[in-house]
Amino acid sequence: MEEPSNVTEFVFLGILQGWKTQRVAFGFFLMLYFLTILGNLLIVVTVNFSGQLTSPMYFFLSYLSFVDICYSSTTTPKMMTDLFIKKKTISFNGCMIQLFAVHFFGCSEIFLLTVMAYDRYVAICRPLHYTVIMNRSKCQILVLIIWIGAFLHSIIQIVLTIQLPFCGPNVIDHYFCDIHPLLKLACSDTYAVGLMVVANSGMISLIAFFCLVISYSVILFTLRTQSAEGRRKALSTCGSHVVAVLLFFVPCIYMYIRPTTTFRADKLVTLFNTVMPPMLNPLIYTLRNSEVKKAVRKLWTEKIILREK
Repeated sequence: MEEPSNVTEFVFLGILQGWKTQRVAFGFFLMLYFLTILGNLLIVVTVNFSGQLTSPMYFFLSYLSFVDICYSSTTTPKMMTDLFIKKKTISFNGCMIQLFAVHFFGCSEIFLLTVMAYDRYVAICRPLHYTVIMNRSKCQILVLIIWIGAFLHSIIQIVLTIQLPFCGPNVIDHYFCDIHPLLKLACSDTYAVGLMVVANSGMISLIAFFCLVISYSVILFTLRTQSAEGRRKALSTCGSHVVAVLLFFVPCIYMYIRPTTTFRADKLVTLFNTVMPPMLNPLIYTLRNSEVKKAVRKLWTEKIILREK
């Protein structure tokens, strides 16, 4: 018979020990978080107000930037605050909310990157039908499906976790509430739950990754028949997407495709996954995209001129 849960809060061990080290880390993560918010907010504002970036690719890019802001904000502010606190605690309900938010926005990003790959496939492999297949209403329906899918995924994670008995140990060897560290604290056998986590989180990441690999393989095959200039433009856009995909999917697959075990490298891998892709995506999608750079310059130049007038 399972014991009832009597844990009301959890204690994080955090990512670093030592007061001086934590203060240096705070400055570093504050800079990364500021760049993340600024870069992604710049893309959201530019896409929605420039009037030039009207294609579906930029529609999805705007949503990706919004998701990146939310995804980073679910863990980074709490992590930075904990660097100044000796006892890093979070309530049971707060832990469940954080778990839901991390998986909701993380899964949304997985689905968005997959849809963006489909958008590139249609644009390159079926260019004459692109505006019909990827019309505005269809893009909005795809975004709605992404939100619903991410919500269902996160609800499953919460249901799997909240029914577990936590009857004593409450120290999480992590910097936020995630499924594997929580399963380690449960006062019951979590083997079956661990398998369901792999089926829910791991398989979503793996299947989406294989879909992306297949779509880009088809794109590369199709590019053989195009002109050198067409290949260059297509590879430039797709290259940015491939980098973003690898940065996000590789840590996700590492974390969730295996059974319920924890390793010393988990915190570092998860930190990379929650901090680096949201910060780097604006750079990845703008540095090699002349249309975005032109739109950013034009929009903000116009705003400066209007302000001066």
